[in-house]
Amino acid sequence: MTELLAASTDPAAANQQPAGLYIVATPIGNLGDLSPRAAAVLASVALIAAEDTRVTARLLHHIGAKTPMTPYHDHNADAVRPRLIARMASEAIALVSDAGTPLISDPGYKLVRDARAAGVTVVAIPGPCAAVAALTLAGLPTDRFLFIGFLPARQGARAAAIAEVAAVRASLVLYESAGRTAAALAALAEGLGDRPAAVAREISKKFEETVDGTLLSLAARFAEAAPRGEVVIVVGPPGATAAPTAASLDDALRAAMADASLSAAAGEVAAALGLPRKAVYARALALRGTEAG
Repeated sequence: MTELLAASTDPAAANQQPAGLYIVATPIGNLGDLSPRAAAVLASVALIAAEDTRVTARLLHHIGAKTPMTPYHDHNADAVRPRLIARMASEAIALVSDAGTPLISDPGYKLVRDARAAGVTVVAIPGPCAAVAALTLAGLPTDRFLFIGFLPARQGARAAAIAEVAAVRASLVLYESAGRTAAALAALAEGLGDRPAAVAREISKKFEETVDGTLLSLAARFAEAAPRGEVVIVVGPPGATAAPTAASLDDALRAAMADASLSAAAGEVAAALGLPRKAVYARALALRGTEAG
C-alpha cells in the first residue's frame, strides 16, 4: 500500500487527467454497462482507490488497463484518506466501489468531504446504481422515493428504523442480503402495513428477476425459498387517507373552537385533515352562525 500511495515516478504511468478526485460508477452486473467515459478515466488516472482491488482488477482487465490501485474501505479509510487527499493536489485519483455508484451505502462521502475542504476538484462520472435501477423495475410510484440503505440486523433496531420512515409519503428503496430478505419483508409488513412492494435481484445479470406483490405475500414466498444474489426491495408509499366526512369535519371544528379562535381553529383542523384552509374557515363561520342562532 505504501508503494502505491507514494508519488509515481514511472513516466509511462503519468496522469492523463487533470488533478482531482473522480467518483466513477462501475457496472452492477453486466460489464457492458461501463460507460466509455468511465473506462477512459479508469485507464488514465494515477491511482484507483477501490473497495476491493480484486474485484476492480477484473474490471480493469476487461478494459485492458493496468492502473495502480490501493484499497479504500471501512477498515482503513481513516488512515488512507489523508494520503489520498495529499496526492489529489497534483494527481488524478479515482474512487470506485465493488459495483454501482460510490458513496451509496459506503463511506466514500468522507473522502469527498475532505477533498472539497482541501480545495480539490471533485468530478462525478455517473453510471449504474442498483437502487435507481430497482425503482424503475418495480412498477411503483417514482415521483418521490427515499433510499434507506440496509436495515439493522437486530430485531429491535430494525423495527425502530422502519418506524422512522412509516409516515414518509414516498416509495422506499433498501438493500438487503439474500438470506435476510424474507425476515426484512415480514418486518416491513409489520411496521408499515401490507403495502405493495417488489423484490429485484441480480439486476443486469443473467438471472435478473423482479417479483412484485404485497409485503406479506413476498415474505411468504421468500421464506419458502430465499432469493439468490444481490437484492433490492422497493416498497410503495402509504395509501391515501380517506377523505373526512362532513360530520367528522364539524366535530373537529367544534372541538377546536372550544379552545381557540375561529381563525386558529380553522387553520388547525385544515392542517390535521389535509383540507383547504379557506373551505374549512367558511365551514367554521357557518357553524358559529348556526349555533349562535
